[in-house]
Amino acid sequence: MTKRDYYEVLSVSRTATDVEIKRSYRSLALQYHPDKNPDDPAAEEKFKEAAEAYSVLSDAQKRASYDRFGHQGVGAGAGAAGFSNFDDIFEMFGFGDMFGGGRTSRRTTVQRGSDLRYDLEITLEEAAAGKDASLRIPRLETCDECTGSGAEKGTSAETCASCGGSGQTRYSQGFFSVMRTCSTCRGQGKIIKSPCSKCRGAGRIEKEKAIEIKIPAGVETGSRLRVSGEGEAGVGGGPSGDLYVVLHVKEHERFERQGENLYSAEPITFAQAALGAEITVGTLDGEETLKVPAGTQTGTVFRVKGQGMPNLGGRGKGDLFVAVTVITPKSLTKEQRKVLEQLSEVETKDFSDPSFVQKVRNIFG
Repeated sequence: MTKRDYYEVLSVSRTATDVEIKRSYRSLALQYHPDKNPDDPAAEEKFKEAAEAYSVLSDAQKRASYDRFGHQGVGAGAGAAGFSNFDDIFEMFGFGDMFGGGRTSRRTTVQRGSDLRYDLEITLEEAAAGKDASLRIPRLETCDECTGSGAEKGTSAETCASCGGSGQTRYSQGFFSVMRTCSTCRGQGKIIKSPCSKCRGAGRIEKEKAIEIKIPAGVETGSRLRVSGEGEAGVGGGPSGDLYVVLHVKEHERFERQGENLYSAEPITFAQAALGAEITVGTLDGEETLKVPAGTQTGTVFRVKGQGMPNLGGRGKGDLFVAVTVITPKSLTKEQRKVLEQLSEVETKDFSDPSFVQKVRNIFG
């Protein structure tokens, strides 16, 4: 099989600096490391190929020889020689253990439980006022029969004879020594010969728990509430995960929300727009009186202070903005038509006349 060019393997140019070569190799090593790609021969080969390329290009003398004579200048396989396993490669290149803890050390079976997510839909009124909510959460809890050990009462788990309790076995492939998850105990380091009849050796069982949460005033869609320790139970005595309640606020038939402010539209008649009026507008807390001045045009926006959404941190409230729309009637009574015809006569006159509004008042008066 023809070897690929080392510069191509590391995706660097032939003029790349030592820093660029090391950075590229580190990225590839992390991507294709066997611990992150178990039982993936292709990833393992790419890992070894990158290690071989780096061992040559990171050495000034070997790199110079490779640049002049190619692979023949460094000898077949010479680049990766001298390393007994993957850990040796990282230690030699100064990367240390990038995967947390020694890979040949004894594995611990204690694991933190998984976090859970619960999506909850609430109304805009509930988001504004806050509320107490009752949730029923399906989750894995510690088996009360075996107290999480997975073994039947009166028995206990035994150390795996295949891996000696480490959860890993070593095998050699050429000049590499690879650590793999023990197939006998599946990486647990222990064997349960008499599994608990209730949880079947899992140490956890699925239950549904009722949880009470308090939703603060001012939340919005996407707000997350963290309930510590209410996720799934840990393994082997590990701590429980957390519960995250993600809130979704329903669309409101009247109000549109933008941050702490609310927006609504209110229809008014032509007479109210022309003469001015006091109208009643709805808010989340009830009704408010809004004064519409004479000569108001369609699309005019009025601000009602303090009638928006509360600040999530408890610092005041936003405002309500009301946009008014002048409604044109689709059908008219005889009286309405007569009045509008009179108005039409007035409208033909100079609109700059200061007495115009007063004459309109007289018509509708």
